[in-house]
Amino acid sequence: QLPIYGQDVIYAYSGQNMGDMDPHIFAVAEEAYKQMARDEKNQSIIVSGESGAGKTVSAKYAMRYFATVGGSASDTNIEEKVLASSPIMEAIGNAKTTRNDNSSRFGKYIQIGFDKRYHIIGANMRTYLLEKSRVVFQAEDERNYHIFYQLCAAASLPEFKELMLTCAEDFFYTSQGGDIRIEGIDDAEDFEKTRQAFTLLGVRESHQISIFKIIASILHLGNVEIQAERDGDSCSVSPQDEHLNSFCRLLGVEHSQMEHWLCHRKLVTTSETYVKTMSLQQVVNARNALAKHIYAQLFSWIVEHINKALYTPLKQHSFIGVLDIYGFETFEVNSFEQFCINYANEKLQQQFNSHVFKLEQEEYMKEEIPWTLIDFYDNQPCIDLIEAKLGILDLLDEECKVPKGTDQNWAQKLYDRHSGSQHFQKPRMSNTAFIVIHFADKVEYLSDGFLEKNRDTVYEEQINILKASKFPLVADLFHDDKDSVSATTTSGKGSSSKINIRSARPPLKASNKEHKRTVGHQFRTSLHLLMETLNATTPHYVRCIKPNDEKLPFHFDPKRAVQQLRACGVLETIRISAAGYPSRWTYHDFFNRYRVLVKKRELTSTDKKAICRSVLESLIKDPDKFQFGRTKIFFRAGQVAYLEKLRADRFRAATIMIQKTVRGWLQRVKYRRLKIAALTLQRYCRGHLARRLAEHLRRTRAAIVLQKQCRMWRARQAYQRVRGAAVVIQAFARGMFVRRIYQQILLEHKATILQKHLRGWMARRRFQRLRGAAIIIQCAFRMLKAKQELKALKIEARSAEHLKRLNVGMENKVVQLQRKIDDQNKEFKSLSEQLAVATSTHATEVEKLKKELAQYHQSQGGGGLRLQEEVENLRAELQRAHCERKVLEDTHTREKDELRKQVAVLEQENALLKDEKEQLNNQILCQAKGEYQSNLLMKKELEEERSRYQNLVKEYSRLEQRYDNLRDEMTIIKQTPGHRRNPSNQSSLESDSNYPSISTSEVGDTEDALQQVEVSKAAMDMMVFLKLQKRVRELEQERKKLQVQLEKREQQDSRRVQVRAGAASLQELESENKKLKNDLNELRKAVADQATQDNSSHCSPDGYSLLLNQLKLANEELEVRKEEVLILRTQIVSADQRRLTGRSTVTTRNGAGQAGLLANPPLASFPCWSVWSVLPPCAWHCLLRARVPHPPCNLHRLLEAQLQAQGREHEAEVEALRAQVEALKEDLDRQQQTFCQTLLLSPEAQLEFGVRQELTRLTNDNLVSALPEGHTLRDLKELVEKLEKNERKLKKQLKIYMKKVQDLEAAQALAQSERRRHELNRQVTVQRKEKDFQGMLDYHREDEALLIRNLVTDLKPQMLTGSVPCLPAYILYMCIRHADYINDDLKVHSLLTSTINGIKRVLKKHNEDFEMTSFWLSNTCRLLHCLKQYSGDEGFMTQNTAKQNEHCLKNFDLTEYRQVLSDLSIQIYQQLIKIAEGVLQPMIVSAMLENESIQGLSGVKPTGYRKRSSSMVDGDNSYCLEAIIRQMNSFHTVMCDQGLDPEIILQVFKQLFYMINAVTLNNLLLRKDVCSWSTGMQLRYNISQLEEWLRGRNLQQSGAVQTLEPLIQAAQLLQLKKKTPEDAEAICSLCTSLSTQQIVKILNLYTPVNEFEERVTVAFIRTIQAQLQERNDPQQLLLDSKHMFPVLFPFNPSLLTMDSIHIPAYLNLEFLNEV
Repeated sequence: QLPIYGQDVIYAYSGQNMGDMDPHIFAVAEEAYKQMARDEKNQSIIVSGESGAGKTVSAKYAMRYFATVGGSASDTNIEEKVLASSPIMEAIGNAKTTRNDNSSRFGKYIQIGFDKRYHIIGANMRTYLLEKSRVVFQAEDERNYHIFYQLCAAASLPEFKELMLTCAEDFFYTSQGGDIRIEGIDDAEDFEKTRQAFTLLGVRESHQISIFKIIASILHLGNVEIQAERDGDSCSVSPQDEHLNSFCRLLGVEHSQMEHWLCHRKLVTTSETYVKTMSLQQVVNARNALAKHIYAQLFSWIVEHINKALYTPLKQHSFIGVLDIYGFETFEVNSFEQFCINYANEKLQQQFNSHVFKLEQEEYMKEEIPWTLIDFYDNQPCIDLIEAKLGILDLLDEECKVPKGTDQNWAQKLYDRHSGSQHFQKPRMSNTAFIVIHFADKVEYLSDGFLEKNRDTVYEEQINILKASKFPLVADLFHDDKDSVSATTTSGKGSSSKINIRSARPPLKASNKEHKRTVGHQFRTSLHLLMETLNATTPHYVRCIKPNDEKLPFHFDPKRAVQQLRACGVLETIRISAAGYPSRWTYHDFFNRYRVLVKKRELTSTDKKAICRSVLESLIKDPDKFQFGRTKIFFRAGQVAYLEKLRADRFRAATIMIQKTVRGWLQRVKYRRLKIAALTLQRYCRGHLARRLAEHLRRTRAAIVLQKQCRMWRARQAYQRVRGAAVVIQAFARGMFVRRIYQQILLEHKATILQKHLRGWMARRRFQRLRGAAIIIQCAFRMLKAKQELKALKIEARSAEHLKRLNVGMENKVVQLQRKIDDQNKEFKSLSEQLAVATSTHATEVEKLKKELAQYHQSQGGGGLRLQEEVENLRAELQRAHCERKVLEDTHTREKDELRKQVAVLEQENALLKDEKEQLNNQILCQAKGEYQSNLLMKKELEEERSRYQNLVKEYSRLEQRYDNLRDEMTIIKQTPGHRRNPSNQSSLESDSNYPSISTSEVGDTEDALQQVEVSKAAMDMMVFLKLQKRVRELEQERKKLQVQLEKREQQDSRRVQVRAGAASLQELESENKKLKNDLNELRKAVADQATQDNSSHCSPDGYSLLLNQLKLANEELEVRKEEVLILRTQIVSADQRRLTGRSTVTTRNGAGQAGLLANPPLASFPCWSVWSVLPPCAWHCLLRARVPHPPCNLHRLLEAQLQAQGREHEAEVEALRAQVEALKEDLDRQQQTFCQTLLLSPEAQLEFGVRQELTRLTNDNLVSALPEGHTLRDLKELVEKLEKNERKLKKQLKIYMKKVQDLEAAQALAQSERRRHELNRQVTVQRKEKDFQGMLDYHREDEALLIRNLVTDLKPQMLTGSVPCLPAYILYMCIRHADYINDDLKVHSLLTSTINGIKRVLKKHNEDFEMTSFWLSNTCRLLHCLKQYSGDEGFMTQNTAKQNEHCLKNFDLTEYRQVLSDLSIQIYQQLIKIAEGVLQPMIVSAMLENESIQGLSGVKPTGYRKRSSSMVDGDNSYCLEAIIRQMNSFHTVMCDQGLDPEIILQVFKQLFYMINAVTLNNLLLRKDVCSWSTGMQLRYNISQLEEWLRGRNLQQSGAVQTLEPLIQAAQLLQLKKKTPEDAEAICSLCTSLSTQQIVKILNLYTPVNEFEERVTVAFIRTIQAQLQERNDPQQLLLDSKHMFPVLFPFNPSLLTMDSIHIPAYLNLEFLNEV
């Protein structure tokens, strides 16, 4: 390689005019760059030439020139990424041909985007017509694509061992061309460069390995051996084929399915589906088509990811496109690829002719410039031959649409249609070839294979297998491309769901021969788009001339070169360029740009043309250098650059004048400001002295007034305190005596009522307990029998005898129906008997109630006497209270002296407690630090587990796709004509789904049978889904355990451990033990009764044995409870002894106990004796009583529990001591305040005040000492208030009862007289009770689809405005509850499955509707909360009311469906976040960085960029911060109106604020123009507005502000001072959320906007880097804007009851019946 492409050559050509230096590819690139900057128009460089002429290398050098000259303004390395795309595209798209060792087998157009400063900000690549046939076939002395040979060369690396690759000669797809090596090329070294390029473009290592696996699988697929069968119409693949095993393993697909569908194909008709075998040639063609399709999809995926890596969110100002497309080709055998390549070259040549010859000369003639026309070759007839109506491509597409079209028929149509064309010829010796006369040469094309390559067919079954791959990358390759397969997908099939409900009849699939857009049509469309792009830009042409056809270096063939120059029109171009004017300006544009060169007197003229003429004549002396046209001015080469130089000199002089004037003005302003400040200071100082004197005089007068008022107030307060104290003592004493009398009356009156209700409740409770135990035992026994019977039925269904019974036909059905009728008759008789018994019991209960009513009337007569006795008792109690008052006054005087002595003792103890408090505080701080770190680790593990769980949803969709493939295969096998359905499979399905048997021998019942089988399949789908969800449930349980542990840690941090927790748990266990004993006794009685009944009725002993088993289980559980009680007792007794006796006494007792017990040889010889000896003596005695001969080894756990209990007790004691210290402090402060107050009083007042204070203190102490244990003074006051309320209530009741007694006596007298009169004529009226609504909804099974349609599918959120939020969820739960109430499991399953599938369909249909997604997220969460709240689990029922507990489910446990709904909620939440991010993301950069929220800050722009226009006009896509806030207000309003849980709303906005932070910070790190002080000020203002919005919406608890911390610190970094080492330390301590790379990047990009600022020096940046070396920051510069926090759905119970919900009429749910 010649040294003419280095960096020094690039710098030499940079900034030079065209023609100043030797011709070079860099000169063309520089000219395009200059014209883009000067004219502000997009440019294109078209590199053309024959194959092997050097087009790819020339395009690569042009891109390298742009990357060097127009490098990015930031350190994003975008120019390196643009260059890194070349080795990747050469590896996957270039191959060796007979004419070129590195021939591009595809075309590419690379658009390099520039910003307004003409720095590279991104790029985009478009590809055209990859030669897929080269993957499976290579001609002689040619190779496949380079990547195959590079991968084989690196097969020995450790990471590629699993690819099972060897040398390239061993694979069929890489060895067809013969020699696999290229001289001077090292494939292993090139492969390393390719991997480095992948890494530079951001392709992860896992994706690289997946790419190499796919490439290796193609090689293995080519080596699969296909064996033909004897009949010749079928073939097979050996199951032991190593290459097929490697292919399936590398792609993660099912081996059996791939082995089957490689040799078979599926034919779908309107009525049936056939599976047909294929011949050997068809299988080979299908295998090759699959290999080509896989490689083409991989090629498209790599190009897409390269474009993603080169994409930029910044607004593109202009671009330069580099077109590197395949050159003109002609081989010995030319096929479809060569035809498309030469067609593209014809279009490019036409574009060249149009631009250089036609347009150029037409513009000269239009502008009336003197010009002589030049003749040139026009290739439009050749292009019309190819692409016109009924041209070659149209005839090819038409033949592809014919069902039995062939290449020969197509060739014959070409002969008939175009035989008279001058550019089309027919060969003499062939009927399948044709000749096209192109602009470069005549080419003969062979028509064989044209139709197949144009159709590009691949079988759908093979693609479906690849879609179900367990590798995400392989599945994504084929899920994203819906048009790549010729066979269309199934019509009417919805998206995959967790639980599928499918129709009975399988949907018909379209034929595999359905046509799509052909390859030729696609290529023609993309070529037209390319031409439009080129015509919209200014083109620059690079003509690559091939020196010789032997690929020899330094060998030049003149004839061959002249032939190429003449064919591509270069000679005519030279003639035009020699006589033409390459540069041109309109008069208006010339005047606007160069008006600075016009003198002031010339501007007075209004004729711009005259002004331009005078300016040019004065500036350019040679008149031949320019020409004036009608609308434009034409310049010779180099004249525009001369004018630009004059313009820059004029601007430079004007700048110096402006700077001089501004600096003088600034100095004058500074002087005036200093003078005004001095005068202001003098004025304020004089005023301050005068005000201070006035203030002194005012304060002296005010002090005298205050003293007078204060003395008067003190005297008045002393009098009021004495009077108030006397009144309070009298009131409390009188109230206390009355309350005591009232309390005694209340206790005696309520005791009788409590006894009555308690006895009744105990009787009812005993009956309910007996009845519940009997029901539980019956259910368990029936469940056991049902399971045994089900197991026997399943075994019988799979046996041969069952198959015989199936063939009996309708006779068995008649017998079964007869038996059902008999059973129903028996049930009817039993129900009638039960009804008779119920009526008799009801009559007896009515008689009892009548008797009780009569007794009640008799007892009312003696009520008046009892009330009088109670009044006398109250009076006696009042006298006793007066006596007790005198006793209390005497005791008060005695205790007063004792308390004074205790005050001195408490003061000494207070000093000691202060010292202990300081020590305890130090210990608590140390412990808190350790526990805080452990809590952080626990939270981190919990978040990681939650994120792993949410990623399982995506894995399940892939498993479901595999299941769909298997199901389709089973349906095809079952529906194959000529074969009957397998009866055994059918019967097993029937037995699992509890449906009657299906007779397959009758044709008339086939449709019904299919429907029932499909329903049973839906049930099987549900079972498979539930098995797959088992792992998800386990993870959820682990998450709950971690949450419980975290709550326990938080409780330990709070230090609020209750000392009596052990005693409470002991009491609970003892109460539970008593309950178990009572249940045991009741069960024994029930067993005895059942045994007597069984003996009398001669029943089977199965029920008795079942009861015995239940009793054994109860006894075992009782023993376990006893052991737990024993352990808790030992812990509590040991804790009490340690508190009472202290450590010394405990050790002595332990020693004595141990010495006494060591005498026992078994205990002394026990291996765990060292641990056993630590037990306290009480534990020894308890264990000896329990007859434990040897201590168990798991006593380690017991000892650990004891140690933990001791720790908790110690912490409780510390807390108690701390509380005492605080109380003493408060008491001391209170005493000091009273002491200060008493000093101001007179001696008499001091004595009286002290007596009153001592009296109140002693009263409180007496009350506290008299309180029972565990109660406080506040409790006593509350009790007194309650008793007072009850006293008033009882007095009112007493008055009411007195009135009732009087009224009753009068009413009895009247009733006796009227009873005799109307005794014979009395009529009884029976009133009907209205049935209460129980919160359940009933519907018929046929209305389920209508329910789902009206409530889910067709429901709009706007319809429910003003109603109860989440109304559909409540209605669905009421339907589920009724199905549970009637014990219909099929109805529950069907309703839940249909609901979930309906929600998924709605969300798929409205995948861009935020309101609809939020509506169903709130309803799904509410349905999930209802299933939890009414599940019957005590953990979810803590906040339920008694009415809500009645609405719980009774028969079914829907835990499985709760998990399904939780997964569905996660998916809806992710869709909601995706929609919101899609709405907000286009606004963020404009609103946060570019919009001028503070007016005047952005008026000064950074300067110093190359040929940068000073005018910056905001585009139409600019947004302000108010737009973002309005959008978030809209989101918040929608979610609140629809009843979404507040916790979920907080998580939504936390995610959105994180996205705002990531996008804004990434753009700040990638753009130099926004890294300035003014941008930092704008950011601070915008962030404060967002924080204010959060506070206004009460969302500050969401953690959204914490997500903005990196952006806040970046804004502060832009505003901080950046000079001294102290500034560096301040930056390091402030920017804790930014990584080292981000801090250094911002400092490097910082751009001063005026002369008062300076750039950040290199020394300062090095100081920052030195101080930040100890940080372990991640290496990633940019934040991941796609990162999503794991979502958590906390349980949020509803306060509504089901019977209070009203269903609106506009929902059209009249078929729902309230129950």
